[in-house]
Amino acid sequence: MRGALAALGGLIAGLVALCVAELVSAAVRPEAGPVTAVGGAVIARTPAAVKDFAVRNFGTDDKLVLRLGILALLALFAMAVGVASLRYRGVGPAAVLVFGAIGALAAVERPDGRLADALPSVVGGLVACGVLYLLSGRLAFRPSSPRDRGRDGTTAEPVTSAGGFDRRGFVVAATAAAVASAGAGVLGRRLNASGAAEAAASRRTIVLPAPSSPAPRTPAGAALNVRGLAPFTTPDKDFYRVDTALVVPRVDADSWRLRIHGQGVARPLTVSFRDLLQRDLVERDITLTCVSNEVGGPYVGNARWIGVPLAGLLAEAGVRPPSRGGPADQLVSRSVDGMTIGTPVEVVMDGRDALLAVGMNGEPLPFDHGFPVRMVVPGLYGYVSACKWLEDLELTTFADYDAYWVKRSWSREAPVKTQSRIDTPRPFASPKAGPVPVAGVAWAQHRGIDRVEVRVDGGEWNRAELAAEDSEDTWRQWTWMWAATSGDHTLEVRATDRDGDTQTDKRAGTVPDGATGRHSVVVAVD
Repeated sequence: MRGALAALGGLIAGLVALCVAELVSAAVRPEAGPVTAVGGAVIARTPAAVKDFAVRNFGTDDKLVLRLGILALLALFAMAVGVASLRYRGVGPAAVLVFGAIGALAAVERPDGRLADALPSVVGGLVACGVLYLLSGRLAFRPSSPRDRGRDGTTAEPVTSAGGFDRRGFVVAATAAAVASAGAGVLGRRLNASGAAEAAASRRTIVLPAPSSPAPRTPAGAALNVRGLAPFTTPDKDFYRVDTALVVPRVDADSWRLRIHGQGVARPLTVSFRDLLQRDLVERDITLTCVSNEVGGPYVGNARWIGVPLAGLLAEAGVRPPSRGGPADQLVSRSVDGMTIGTPVEVVMDGRDALLAVGMNGEPLPFDHGFPVRMVVPGLYGYVSACKWLEDLELTTFADYDAYWVKRSWSREAPVKTQSRIDTPRPFASPKAGPVPVAGVAWAQHRGIDRVEVRVDGGEWNRAELAAEDSEDTWRQWTWMWAATSGDHTLEVRATDRDGDTQTDKRAGTVPDGATGRHSVVVAVD
């Protein structure tokens, strides 16, 4: 009984630590909470192979899985120190203080860490330490004394239980601690939510101006009417999200500022969101791809973006690309959450539609996809081009600075590789014998797709019908009518880009610069 209560006491102390920290984080910022801070530290130290495993197996739920894992480990740790406090009363509180120190250190060492970020973990740890010390004291055996005895000489029940410890006192103290901490947690969450509500309110007031250069009309034949085929334009809710933010930043557009500075910047700039909206805006359909996308994977999507041409803004600051004598060959973009992404200056200024995007599919950017401003650079994987929640652009060199993912074994420059995917039939589908439409998408951003071919069971390649091309920066749908026969079959696809390069059949993982290989599916035809 005492052991179970001691474990419960440790669990309550852990709850107190988290809830008090949640309340204190409302006075600092939501990202300073211990779970978020420790989770960020875990992500920062995770090897690329493990990160790829998480994205591949959990998709956009990878951060939820990490949070649940941290909470589960915290619960086990809390119960263990609670039990340890039975024998050594000072051990449990000391362990809680150590855990609080770990959370504080993790918060401060984040890429965007500040000294104040340590406060939630420190305060939460101190309060939890006191709670655990109090609860463990209620579980200590107490020898009976004359004042504890009734008139007949027996032990008085109100003071000690039959086990010789103050069970009633423990229950009262534990209940009070649990209720108070829950109240603190709810209040902290509401206060943090109020800041997010202000950012949401700022987003609702935004009316995107008509672009000076609207997107060309999508060709009528760009979207094929094949069931199971990914739509040409990916809805916001279905667009992939891969980043390291455990808490999605909620930035108020009215207070947002972007700083442009660094090597070769003759005229440093600081621009507001309203400044951007008053400039000439460009609207383009652009397909984005994550470097973590396995062959045939889902982390690719096409959207209509609206924003300010990045090359023009850099030119206004006096920036010249290396080919024209500029000293900087890397543009480092920084997010409000501390993420850094390095993009080749030459690519950004070579005439492609590199944008500081403010809108997606006709609306202001969703928070999940970078509101208020993000970068979009066609032809490059996202980890070297697509900084979300942007707040800073620094001109530097690849020799002088390694961005976040480059420090973790990824390549400095990463043009998107030519790839194709079968969307229908799905793996292990059971279509009927006869005509079966095989369809999917292919992409080679900023080069364009020239040809897609399909084969069955390693046989001859058959040329698929390509949908009309919207632009070289978007994916293309394709379809091929298969005269399916009964039995198990393997369908395989390959694409050839406009440079004449056909995707290789050699399988390689995503590290260091994107996966290679050909997508295939196995089906059982009835």
